[in-house]
Parts: sequence; C-alpha cells; structure tokens
Amino acid sequence: MRVNISGISKTFGKQQVLKGIDLEIQDDEIFGLIGPSGAGKTTLIRLILGAIEPDAGHISVGDIKIPSFAALARIGYMPQSESLYGDLSGLDNLLFFGSMYGMKNSTLKERAAGVLKLVELDNDGKKLVNNYSGGMKKRLSLAAALLAEPGLLILDEPTVGIDPLLRKKIWAQFRALKAQGKTIIITTHVMDEAAMCDRCALIYNGSVIACDQFDVLLSRTANHSIEEIFIENGVENA
Repeated sequence: MRVNISGISKTFGKQQVLKGIDLEIQDDEIFGLIGPSGAGKTTLIRLILGAIEPDAGHISVGDIKIPSFAALARIGYMPQSESLYGDLSGLDNLLFFGSMYGMKNSTLKERAAGVLKLVELDNDGKKLVNNYSGGMKKRLSLAAALLAEPGLLILDEPTVGIDPLLRKKIWAQFRALKAQGKTIIITTHVMDEAAMCDRCALIYNGSVIACDQFDVLLSRTANHSIEEIFIENGVENA
C-alpha cells in the first residue's frame, strides 16, 4: 500500500520536530526510518497513523487522505512499548483487539489462531501475558498488529531489547509479509536492520538528509558507513 508524505511539518510548543518531510513509500516495500533518538521518527509515525495532525503538508495511505478512520482499518501498528493486558492470556488479548477492529467473532477466532502460529506463540496462547518473556510480548504485539490483515504495517523499534536469534526470526516474518503484498514501515537506529530494508530515509533534526537503497547510501560515503552521513550532518552518535 503506497504512502505519500508531502511537505509535512510539525511543531510542539517552540520546538519544530519535523521540517518539510517529503517521502513516497511504494507498494510491497520494507521502508526504514533511520535516525537517532529525538530525530522525529516516532512523530512521523503518529502523523501517518492520524493520531496527530500536521501543521503543514498532507499524508495519504493508498487513496485515503490522513487522518481517516477508514484508513485505520487498513493499518497495523506495533508501538515501541507493548500495549498489552498482562492479566489476560495472549489469545484473549488478540480477541479483545480484534473486537475493537469490529471483526466478527467466527472470523476473529480463526484469525487470532493464525497470527499466533505465525509468530510462533501457538503453544503459549492460553498463558497470561504477565508470564511472557520480553521477546514473547514483542511477538504478541506483532500478532496484534497483523490481526486485521492490514495492507500497511507500521513498526516502531520492533526488535529493541530482544536477542539476535529472535530478531532473525522476526525479520524472516517481515520478509514473508512483504511477499504477501504488505507494505512495512520500520523505525530503527540499528544499522544491520537498516541494511535489511528495501529503502531507507535517514532522519536527523526533523529533516530527511538522505533516502535511497541501503547499498546506494553506503556507496556515497568514503568508508561505506551510514554513520558518515549522520556525522556530515552534525550527529556524532547516530
């Protein structure tokens, strides 16, 4: 699902967080938003979701202008911090979220079982989330984002704090979802994850400082390092 971001600016109080962002994210693409903490990545995500409105510019998801309740039904969102109910089982969390999407009960139960299997939690669906490990909670959050079969999946730092083996499995799932026709937007500051995206936008101080395929971005630097691009723009620790 194509996402068009045109001239987006956003200010909170006296701080301008985003400055004239222009991006076009293609159908069936894993697109990385790369940058240090405070660069504006999460604010841009909130704008794409329609959770906040821009001061200038516009965003469309497919043929729908954001903000729009109609677009929300086509977007799956995995926040940086898990929004799960610890006193419910993993399955009951999904059934609750599915009811919020307005999914019919017969379809919902089948779909919940399917996404639990996809994220390898099918044997743990009846456990209370309070008894899940951090990695299991990440996978359940991903399952919740996939529940309504969205065309666009937005993942905010989806693999922070999980072990390398699980990260590898989750990225295998991302590639499988792309093969199914999903568009995926991922925010990260981890360079090896950026390398697995089809294209990346490097964001610093509210602006896009570069946007291209990862290998192309590397070829523009003397030492083949994305960090060089940030350093050239005044970031010492991207």
